[in-house]
Amino acid sequence: MSQSYRVMPTTAQLPHALYRAGQVRALDRAAIDDFGIPGTELMARAGAAAFALLRERWPAATDITVLTGTGNNGGDGFVVAELARQAGLTVRVLQLGDPERIGGDARTQARRYAEAGGQWGPFDGLPRHTELIVDAIFGTGLERPVEGRWAEAVAAINRARVPVLALDIPSGLHADTGAVLGTAVRADATISFIGLKVGLCTGEGPACCGELFFDALAIPAQVYAREIHAARRLDWAKQSELLTPRSRSAHKGAFGHVLVVGGDLGMGGAARLAAEAAGRSGAGLVSLATRPEHVCAVIAARPEVMAHGLLDAAELEPLLRRASVVAAGPGLGRSDWGRDLWAHVLDSGKPLVVDADALNLLAADPQRRDDWILTPHPGEAARLLGCSAAEVQADRLAAAATLTRRYGGVVVLKGAGSVVATAGNRPPAICSDGNPGMASGGMGDVLTGIIAGLLAQGFAPDDAAELGVCLHGAAGDRAAAGGERGLLAGDLLVQIRGLINP
Repeated sequence: MSQSYRVMPTTAQLPHALYRAGQVRALDRAAIDDFGIPGTELMARAGAAAFALLRERWPAATDITVLTGTGNNGGDGFVVAELARQAGLTVRVLQLGDPERIGGDARTQARRYAEAGGQWGPFDGLPRHTELIVDAIFGTGLERPVEGRWAEAVAAINRARVPVLALDIPSGLHADTGAVLGTAVRADATISFIGLKVGLCTGEGPACCGELFFDALAIPAQVYAREIHAARRLDWAKQSELLTPRSRSAHKGAFGHVLVVGGDLGMGGAARLAAEAAGRSGAGLVSLATRPEHVCAVIAARPEVMAHGLLDAAELEPLLRRASVVAAGPGLGRSDWGRDLWAHVLDSGKPLVVDADALNLLAADPQRRDDWILTPHPGEAARLLGCSAAEVQADRLAAAATLTRRYGGVVVLKGAGSVVATAGNRPPAICSDGNPGMASGGMGDVLTGIIAGLLAQGFAPDDAAELGVCLHGAAGDRAAAGGERGLLAGDLLVQIRGLINP
């Protein structure tokens, strides 16, 4: 059994290639069949990597409980249990499912653990005193809801007031979609093996995984050449490489003119947030078309924004002619005023970033364009697709792909693990930046302004969307350094400048 304990990589060092469960199984099989790595050796490496993480994260833990199923995930759990036993820890394995159904390499590891004298019995509730739980119940092959005794075990894990380490994937989480199959383990940390799974990074994946780690199990690089990854993981550390120093002779006209259209009565703050975000992300000029009642407040707070009060849509025409990019929707509303402005924006022929009520108006009168970026949250996406938000969340990548096919352009499906999809052949991308503190009003308005500002500076729409999503998430992470609760959208604005000048 491999004993090469390794210091695990930080989250920032996670791979950027994301795979579906079937692809990872194909990678595993290629390593065994074509490169002669025994399945038991891969299992031993996975267990050793998990145990190394366990000791690094919880060095004081001396009593651990491992819950295993009947598949290979359970085999990984038996390896962890045996390594813990060899290290002098108190360890017990609680088995779910018929032990006679444990087969293949998992059966070999289970037998080794039992022959060495390890404690092993059926799951009948968790022990009263344990310091750490290892979740090795279900792996990536789960496709049906977790029920019965298995659901009881998951509930017991989630009730326990001790840390939880999930092996490969939290039990109950769908590896391809990030949806919860009835119920799922809420782990403090998850270590994924061979290929990072799509479902770990979006939907309920981040909430179930806790801190995410990865080990490739020393599989040869040639194995990965056989599978085209299903999606890409985005992070600011990588995306910021797209930024280059500005020319010393640059002038404001070189960086575009963003026009933000929105801010109906009572919603002027949304439009103002978008306008300031466009400026902070580097747009040369920013104008705002809003209700006259909001102009004085905007100018007083942010005099760099050229705020224009519009009584009717006809007054929008000269502003549209001067703009290079239009951000439509923040606080737009769905009154006659908002509808008329939206109609003029559509007729302008300008590249668009479309958000909020502009998306709702689009859902009521669908059309397709290639020069816009749509930024719906799940509820808005559901209206655009004519389904429920739950259906969108059940498979976020599929929902984003359907939106791009139906509406064209680039789609940013917001939420935990925001998805960026295009209508072309570019693989979808999932952003791993951001935090729950960003679940507050106005955050989407800031994202709209950021993306519009980047688009105005000459970034291609897909690059502007991906860079903008990561900049937005990274700004949120910096702003949350003092705590996630109470984080406001405006707190991100002061972080953008430092990030966009790496």
